[in-house]
Amino acid sequence: MRLFWMSLALLNLAACSSNQPAPMPDDPFYAPVLPEERAQPVVPTGSLYEAKYSDNLYSDIKARRLGDIITVTLQERTTASKSANTETTKESNVDLPVPNILGRAATINGNPLSATLGGTRDFTGDATADQSNQLSGEITVTVIRTLANGNLIVRGEKWLRINTGDEYIRLTGIIRPQDVSANNTIPSTRVANARIEYSGTGTLASTQDQGWLSKFFNSSYWPF
Repeated sequence: MRLFWMSLALLNLAACSSNQPAPMPDDPFYAPVLPEERAQPVVPTGSLYEAKYSDNLYSDIKARRLGDIITVTLQERTTASKSANTETTKESNVDLPVPNILGRAATINGNPLSATLGGTRDFTGDATADQSNQLSGEITVTVIRTLANGNLIVRGEKWLRINTGDEYIRLTGIIRPQDVSANNTIPSTRVANARIEYSGTGTLASTQDQGWLSKFFNSSYWPF
């Protein structure tokens, strides 16, 4: 009975750990940051010129201010391969001589008290893993902060509704203005501290997810 209640508690724990809220559109964390409104205060010189909004003959269309948008070209490709082969052998032998009692060998019913202990342990392990991932596409994000050294923190998301499900791409990271091309694009490989999330919600995504009971039997909570 005690084992039954322990198993039930582990099942509830596994169910709670798997029931995470699904991502939703219009997450405030990924909301675009709007640029500051241009104020027109009365300055001592009477001029409407503001240095932070000034452009010159050498200005371009590349993002550099809070609220500007920039297109990130997703060019992610990773390949990993790992192989491990382990083999260990250990053998031990211990001989216990016949003890002497009062100068005579100890015996039981005429049999000498001697013993030999021996043991052999063998372990062989072999593992191989191959993984390959590729992600391509484009996502346009917003500059949410400008750093003192000129770098820009960008963040944004894109949602697509396809049939009965939604697919989304989310990206956050730091970029250098020098890495932005003349057409205001930058490859994802040039985004520092990048966090790229591509997944989906809806019926198609749910059918690819295991049920809570299957997750329990495939998790580390299952003792066998």
